[in-house]
Amino acid sequence: MRQILVVDDEIGIRELLSEILSDEGYEVRLAENASAARTFRSQARPDLVLLDIWMPDTDGITLLKEWASSGQLTMPVVMMSGHGTIDTAVEATRIGAYDFLEKPIALQKLLATVGRAIIRGEQQPHAAAALGALGRAPVMQEIKQRLGRIAASRAPVLIQGAPGCAFEACARALHIPSNPWSVVDHGAQTVETPLDLLQAARGGTLFVRDVAEFSKLEQRGLFVLLSQAERYNVRVVCGATRPLSELMAAGSFDDRVFQLLGSTMLQLPSLCEQRDDIPELAGVMLNDLVEQKLVTPRHFSTAALNALRIHDWPGNMSELRSVVQTLANTALGEQISLEETQRVLPQAATNNVTAALQLDAPLRDARDAFERIYFEYHLAREGGNISRVADAAGLERTHLYRKLKQLGVKAARKIED
Repeated sequence: MRQILVVDDEIGIRELLSEILSDEGYEVRLAENASAARTFRSQARPDLVLLDIWMPDTDGITLLKEWASSGQLTMPVVMMSGHGTIDTAVEATRIGAYDFLEKPIALQKLLATVGRAIIRGEQQPHAAAALGALGRAPVMQEIKQRLGRIAASRAPVLIQGAPGCAFEACARALHIPSNPWSVVDHGAQTVETPLDLLQAARGGTLFVRDVAEFSKLEQRGLFVLLSQAERYNVRVVCGATRPLSELMAAGSFDDRVFQLLGSTMLQLPSLCEQRDDIPELAGVMLNDLVEQKLVTPRHFSTAALNALRIHDWPGNMSELRSVVQTLANTALGEQISLEETQRVLPQAATNNVTAALQLDAPLRDARDAFERIYFEYHLAREGGNISRVADAAGLERTHLYRKLKQLGVKAARKIED
């Protein structure tokens, strides 16, 4: 049963809407103000929110902005007001509201709008990893600022980074949720039907996953798509897992495509550059799975989160998401323990040892790489307890601290057992 949250400070309106929508087969939950709505949203994700603009504690526009900035605007929101203005409706839509209803609301208009909004919410890919879910590290704050500066433009955007970085999350940060969203997964799509892709995304955003892997023929299709995007009022956002300027210099990338994309470029950090964000990011990913009812309610233990934080992530956000999903699906209890986390992480580390060691490197560099993996593994295994890591490694604690500093391995200092 689809769930609708009605947020309005007038009890008569809440009860009337509840009665109407319940008769239509919806599960209706009620919130008398923004505070109650915040509490509900922190615990569950409704399929739709009907949100009054004028409320005594916090107005609806402010609450909408909070949800958008925190990554919680992952459901359609329809604003309601008895004395709204065009400017208010435009502002709400810009932030991410699906539609605007003026009170008193006609029954047929209410039901039609609710039906369309819920369908749109089901069609739109779930977008928990919006701006607020990208982390708070300084390097990511800079990315957010740059995204904010270019948000109003319709120019194409190039986002570069290592495989597994948050390409789609950044593209979604540039997207107005109430507008069409389309994805190009393979370069062949640009060759076969470039104008059909634009038509499907008309007035919205077209995200192209990895143009660095496009063949010359696919690059020509991408050129057609980019050159015609303005006619369809489509913003094209392209990801690239290798620097396009280097590919162009090597003769393997079309300079015409690069000229169209090169005016607005962003470089994403690796996950290890925002290591202190990892516990929060893992929590957001886990809550997202719970909200979508893909897993039963779960949470990480503090030790498990620390193990995730100090782990190396060559696959970046994609690898973290995969690990979180595995743990969510296989954990035996409501709390995901350190031991369960370690059963997943060492396997991931083992799969990457050969690549990390770079066996053709000088012996000293290879030894440092091995020691880095070794100590990160034991720090995760012991929950960051330096005394136990020192015992396992057969080192004095002072020697261990010097070694970790030399290798650039961060360990949270904690009270030893």
